[in-house]
Amino acid sequence: MWCIGQLTAEYRQRMYALLALYARPMNPKQPVVCVDEKSKQLLRDSRAVLPAKPGQAQKQDYEYRRGGTRNLFVAVQPQAGRREVVVTARRTKQDFVAFTRHLVDGVYASAEKVHLVLDNLNTHFASVFIEVLGRTAAAPLLSRIQFHHTPKHASWLNMAELEIGIMERQCTGRRVSTAALLESEVAAWQAARNRQRQTIEWTFTKQDADRKLSRHYVS
Repeated sequence: MWCIGQLTAEYRQRMYALLALYARPMNPKQPVVCVDEKSKQLLRDSRAVLPAKPGQAQKQDYEYRRGGTRNLFVAVQPQAGRREVVVTARRTKQDFVAFTRHLVDGVYASAEKVHLVLDNLNTHFASVFIEVLGRTAAAPLLSRIQFHHTPKHASWLNMAELEIGIMERQCTGRRVSTAALLESEVAAWQAARNRQRQTIEWTFTKQDADRKLSRHYVS
C-alpha cells in the first residue's frame, strides 16, 4: 500500500466486492477462479553445470544465453485447491480468450457460472471476447462468466498472485532453457499441487481492511 496515498470510493467498492466474494462458501456450480499471467525468460547455461556432490552444492556459471520468453497463464480455484497453468508463446487478446475458453468450456464445463477474478489489463474485459470471437460466438461463453476486477494498483487482492509466487519458489524461479522443458516442469508441478489439493485460505476481511486502511480512505 506504500505507493497509494488515498483510496477512492471506487477502490473501496471493488475491494469490498472481492472480499465478499472470497467469503462465500464454496459452490461447485459457481467456482471462484483467480487468473493472472507471468512472463518467463528462457535462459541456457553457457557452461555445463557441475552437479551437487556430498558436502558440495551444485555449481552454475553466472553467464547464460537468452532463449526467448514464454507466457504462463495461471488460474487457481483457492477453495478447491485446483490450479491450471498453460504456457503460451505470447500474451495476446487471442491467447487470453483461448485460455479463458479452456477454463470455462473445459476445466469448469459443469459449472453454471464461473467467477473470474482479474486485474485491469486491457485484455481482461468482456469487450475483448466480442472483438476476438464476434458478438454471436462470444455470447454463450460470456453468459457463463462473471468478471470481478481488482481495484487499480491492488493486485494483492488477486489470489493468483499468491499461487504464482509459490510456483516461482517451487518450480519456475530458476533457469529453464527451453519451452518444452518449461511446459514439462510446470505440468508436473501443477499435477502434484492438484493431487495434494493445496488450497489458499484467505482470512483478510472487510473489517480488517477498514481497520488497517481507513486512514487512506477518501469520500
